[in-house]
Amino acid sequence: MTIKTNRVSSTLIRLSAATIILCGLLACGGGGGGSVQAGPAPITTPRDTTAPVITVIGSLAQTIPQNLSYTDSGASASDAIDGSITVVTSGIVANAVGVYTITYTATDKSGNSATATRTITVIAAAPTGPQAIDSGKWFHQTRLPNGNSWYNNEIQHYTNRMQNSYISDGTLKIVAIKESFTDQNRTKQFTSARLNSKYAFTYGRVDVKAKLPQGFGTWPAIWMLGKNINENGGYWQTQGFGTTYWPATGEIDIMEHWGSREQNYVSSALHTPSSSGNTYNVGGQYVATASTEFHVYSLDWNADRMIFSVDGVEHYTYSPNVKNASTWPFDADQYLLLNFAIEPSIASSFNEGEMEVDYVRVYAPNASSTADPVWADEFNN
Repeated sequence: MTIKTNRVSSTLIRLSAATIILCGLLACGGGGGGSVQAGPAPITTPRDTTAPVITVIGSLAQTIPQNLSYTDSGASASDAIDGSITVVTSGIVANAVGVYTITYTATDKSGNSATATRTITVIAAAPTGPQAIDSGKWFHQTRLPNGNSWYNNEIQHYTNRMQNSYISDGTLKIVAIKESFTDQNRTKQFTSARLNSKYAFTYGRVDVKAKLPQGFGTWPAIWMLGKNINENGGYWQTQGFGTTYWPATGEIDIMEHWGSREQNYVSSALHTPSSSGNTYNVGGQYVATASTEFHVYSLDWNADRMIFSVDGVEHYTYSPNVKNASTWPFDADQYLLLNFAIEPSIASSFNEGEMEVDYVRVYAPNASSTADPVWADEFNN
């Protein structure tokens, strides 16, 4: 019995220990029962699916000329989770004319990527040095009309050489030079240029912005002749339109300047069968800076009258009461001429001079001040 009793006691001791261990794990109380306490819920981090944001520094589209080295201004990137992100740049800009793309890529630590681009357009480089005039718009009139000389006792040869007419820095230069020059079996001591426009029109407004030469005996002009003039060597005569002799064709002198008269006086005139040569259809004004600054010489021409002005200041209007072939041969196409003549009275000190033209623009009749010209040469080539 003693041995049996000891075994029971030992079992009870083991149960009591188990009870203590269990009570350590469970809330044990007298009569109150017990409950199991759950541990804290695990924290779940959301998956990052948002791509970084790329900011391209500078313009997204740029235009550069050839031969100009391109330096990219780069880009930056930021990410909501990772903060600042490295940007990888790819693409090249070559020197050939074309459109090139620079690509920027940024990838965050979760593998989300973003891209952005910049477009670079490479255009032809602007020409350097003197350039030839636009032969699609202008014709060099060089032929001596009577086989010996030009009219009005002019003593120059007109040439098609770039020494006498060229474009540079956005303007046309018509250059008269003191030099011995032989052409058409005639030797003269001065050269210059005379340009005919390959555009002819009836009615409209003409604006020519120019700076005039100075010097006794210089004679620059901005003017017009009838497309139908029969003048040997003129552009429209070579095209088969020469059917009528001057002055029946009409002549419109938008601007003439004689260095042998009054240096700062500019003149406008009309030549018609009723009055030509020393015409009485003439007017002008003083322009104090005619040879040192650019001024706009204008003609406003419609079916009723012609108005001449400088920088918007009018100085002469031609509007004959009776309009017929004798007084008004101006109801048909006329073309433009730009030239720099030399008079026999040219100063012995004269060696070279130029008429510089910023632009020639022809507008439709009654065109507004903001209208585009129907024909123009800005001399930007």
